[in-house]
Amino acid sequence: MLKGKHLIDPQDFSVEELDEIFDLAEEIIKKPEDFTNVCDGKLLGTLFFEPSTRTRLSFESAMLRLGGKVVGFSEPNSSSVAKGENLPDTIRTVAAYTDIIAMRHPKEGAPRYGSQYSDVPLINAGDGGHQHPTQTLTDLLTIRVAKGKMTDLTIGLCGDLKFGRTVHSLIKAMSRYENVKFILISPNELKTPKYIKAEILDRKSLDYVEVEKLEDVIEQLDILYMTRVQKERFFNEADYIRLKDSYILDNAKLKTAKDDLTILHPLPRVNEISMEIDSDPRAWYFKQTKYGMFVRMALIAKLLGVR
Repeated sequence: MLKGKHLIDPQDFSVEELDEIFDLAEEIIKKPEDFTNVCDGKLLGTLFFEPSTRTRLSFESAMLRLGGKVVGFSEPNSSSVAKGENLPDTIRTVAAYTDIIAMRHPKEGAPRYGSQYSDVPLINAGDGGHQHPTQTLTDLLTIRVAKGKMTDLTIGLCGDLKFGRTVHSLIKAMSRYENVKFILISPNELKTPKYIKAEILDRKSLDYVEVEKLEDVIEQLDILYMTRVQKERFFNEADYIRLKDSYILDNAKLKTAKDDLTILHPLPRVNEISMEIDSDPRAWYFKQTKYGMFVRMALIAKLLGVR
């Protein structure tokens, strides 16, 4: 049972518990009208200590579509944090008013620390560059719906693999499924961190390769997970200019891709996926955004123990 649990890291839940959430999310996708009152009388507290659009609105939409209500703040200056209130006191106060909390914080580890003071389930909605577990659940649900399975897949991760927390979380999550191969596509300056390779890929003896050119490997991929190559991460602007256009996905690069390739992106995008791809049936990134709301609906329902 997931009732009463916190979600701080995707690894907090077993594969079987994740399947419970995904099974319910797929039920909601099929018949959302059956779930419009399951959280009647319940309150979600949203504690966003740093700005967010997509994640905050997704949580709020999820709770409202379940028939519940939302209270909270979208930036700390509108709360008693601006007066110097410490995190444990904020959490204790909000937990006294609400049934479940979604919290985003710029400091890594803050949601886990805060959960120690919460009498209600606390969901990590992002803590700095550390974890973003509900984005990982979104990615996993989208893969499951698109492919009908979580095993026997070749996944290409492209762009900023050094600083991208969504990429690190997805590698960790997908490493728990059988026969998954990773193709890591990035400039040398933005390669997957050594600790991710050592602690996950190498320790579990997973199949992976590192390459610089997307077009060299695109025909092998079942999933392509695009991320932005960030100019601010380069010490040398000439290197950025040399590499930035290598990771713009367009029709030309898709010519050799599989007909059933699934293209994902955690959003927001800048120019790494050409808008000409948006109408391609292989583009799943806007469906992915919507599935983020559905998976949060399922997560909230499971943590509250309602049906």
